[in-house]
Amino acid sequence: MKRFLLLPLFLFACAAAQANEPATALPKADPVKGQATAAMCVACHSADGNSMISTYPKLAGQHAEYLVKQLRNFKSGERANPVMAGMSAPLSDDDMRNVAAWFASQAQKSDIAKNKETVEFGQKLYRGGDQSKGLPACAACHGPAGGGTPVQYPRLAGQFAEYTAAQLKAFRAAGGDPKDPAGRANDPNKTMRSVAVKMTDAEIKAVADYVAGLR
Repeated sequence: MKRFLLLPLFLFACAAAQANEPATALPKADPVKGQATAAMCVACHSADGNSMISTYPKLAGQHAEYLVKQLRNFKSGERANPVMAGMSAPLSDDDMRNVAAWFASQAQKSDIAKNKETVEFGQKLYRGGDQSKGLPACAACHGPAGGGTPVQYPRLAGQFAEYTAAQLKAFRAAGGDPKDPAGRANDPNKTMRSVAVKMTDAEIKAVADYVAGLR
């Protein structure tokens, strides 16, 4: 039971982080127009956002607010990615809202946990963290079933394990060295960087595989 002691504390921290995040209620979006815009995304993410390639995230069922934030960050360079910088450059705010609404409205085709040997370990870390090194539970912010919350905490359930692991390693790189070109630093209040920097490769792999199987 000790591993669950971190959960209330990190829930408070998550709430505080959200309180510091500016309100980002989006104007009404048009998913029909978004579907047309999504044609440019098909090669990597598929027409309905259910990517067939594990290096590219599934966008189907993701929170629209979160998707808009990521597109804005790609366009501004706050989240460095040469491919997505080019894809987002011509998009207006309306385009971003519309395409995000389209992908958010699609049903995700979930992945599965593939490593039976680490599922229990991944579940333990996801639900309870590791008190011995101050590693909080992923569930504190992303929810028991990996559903996340709009704007700040994305849906993790059903995402490719390979993609989730890559993002955790990118957050870890930025947490260790803000100037690391492989790092990702667009998380508000350094929330993910402060978590990922405490994780080993084995922990990242186990958690990523576990959340792939969440529903």
